[in-house]
Amino acid sequence: MIRAAFAAAKSLKRDFGEVEHLQVSEKGPGDFVSRADLQAERTLRAELARTRPEYGFLGEEGGETRGDGRNRWIADPLDGTTNFLHGVPHFAISLALERDGEIIAGVIYQPISDELFWAEKGNGAFIDTPNARSRRLRVSGRKELARALVATGIPHIGRGDHPDYLRRLETAMGRTAGIRRWGAASLDLAFVAAGRFDAFFEFGLAPWDVAAGLLLVREAGGMVADVAGQPYALGSPSLLATNASLRDAMVEALK
Repeated sequence: MIRAAFAAAKSLKRDFGEVEHLQVSEKGPGDFVSRADLQAERTLRAELARTRPEYGFLGEEGGETRGDGRNRWIADPLDGTTNFLHGVPHFAISLALERDGEIIAGVIYQPISDELFWAEKGNGAFIDTPNARSRRLRVSGRKELARALVATGIPHIGRGDHPDYLRRLETAMGRTAGIRRWGAASLDLAFVAAGRFDAFFEFGLAPWDVAAGLLLVREAGGMVADVAGQPYALGSPSLLATNASLRDAMVEALK
């Protein structure tokens, strides 16, 4: 999985340096797909098929390929496409392995910062950086919402219930130390796992946005639910990731 992510990152880094020359086509209001996005997914598929040809594949751009019925890769080849196309260096490759309906391995790679977040079910979550390898990740230990830094995803044109979101955001703003919107859900989840963010919430996320990040948060000691505090399943309308101490307070704030 890591080798596949690194292979896909090579073309992304090259194209990011030439972002103004990318051939870009719209696939919906405020939602773009680029040649870089498609090429990264093709690379992921090819690299993974070399060693696990029998596995299925679910990707944002290329749809689903049926496999052996037990194992499925879930991939977002370029999470943060809008950032990428505007020259904002905050985007990632997200790749997860689902076995019998359960996420058992996840990789999130940020090509620009060269940070690799990875996790295996039951074996913990880790980060590799240019200066350190296999450092164990732990969610933050903050217990007071007033000291918490919270990440979110703000709905844009054509997506989501804007008035409903703003009501929830207003309450969260009034109870926390700060709200951040960085535009890449996979990295928001990775940052919760790393203790950089204390919580993250968003609505309308797809399985490829969150599959790897869910495992990272859980293996780092965090909790994942929907905004009502109910169990989260891939494709649920909302997602809330926190440490254990802040879960109930965040549910109350977002109610």
